[in-house]
Amino acid sequence: MLGVLPADNHVHSEWSWDALGGSMMRSCAAAAALGLRAIAFTEHADFTRWTIPPQGVATMPAEFQAMIGDDGRFYAPAFDHAGYAESIERCRAAFPGLRIRSGVELGEPHWHADAARDLLARYPFDRVVGSVHSLADRGVFAVVDRLYGTTEPHDVVRRYLTEVLRMVQDTGAFAILGHVDYPLRAWPQSAGTMAVAAFEEELRAVLTALAGTGRIFELNTRLAEPFTLLRWWRDSGGRWLSFGSDAHGPAEVAHNFAVAKAMAEAAGFRPVDDQELWGLA
Repeated sequence: MLGVLPADNHVHSEWSWDALGGSMMRSCAAAAALGLRAIAFTEHADFTRWTIPPQGVATMPAEFQAMIGDDGRFYAPAFDHAGYAESIERCRAAFPGLRIRSGVELGEPHWHADAARDLLARYPFDRVVGSVHSLADRGVFAVVDRLYGTTEPHDVVRRYLTEVLRMVQDTGAFAILGHVDYPLRAWPQSAGTMAVAAFEEELRAVLTALAGTGRIFELNTRLAEPFTLLRWWRDSGGRWLSFGSDAHGPAEVAHNFAVAKAMAEAAGFRPVDDQELWGLA
């Protein structure tokens, strides 16, 4: 018997520009079927204008190609809070036994302080995730995984973690640090086996800085070596934990949560707030 799974505090629906298969209603149905007590829809708010090389454009879905401006840069659509809020209320009415939290995932909020501040001032989100998805590269901004073709892979990850550290240090706009492993998802096979330990110094620096602010580390269930990061998080003085699938479709909700829950328990974390957040026992 696995018991009650933690809340999924990082889920995307049709209100995130990149969740082409997203559905808030069906994601709620998936959460209810799994026995989750809560789910948070942390939709993307991306303000960075990415430059996409022609070869990259050719491989993008047509829906994404339509978001490229005349200047060759990718313009993520503005977050439609009105439609999102209506969808939240419909889902709450349809699933009264499921706590449905509102949320947002801010992309590089330390680069866009005014835009992030304005968004958060206008809308009272329950969950605010801060994430880095891109890096400055030779005068333009590029999504991190596209840099693997032009930059040594270990350097890509180290540059990424340096930027994450800056975000933690430079802005208090978010409460939960999202997917610290983001570039490792696209680690190229040609670079050999990826090991989190190769970036221990940089990761520990991020975790120590985050712990010093009293904020929350996301146990993202796409992590390559989550138990290692949990141990480092605790070693760094971190006390708070949030589980996030980063689902972009209903089938991904609470993905691998049973394993992640067991790892968190082994690292000394226990549920508080009725499974919504976890803390050190």
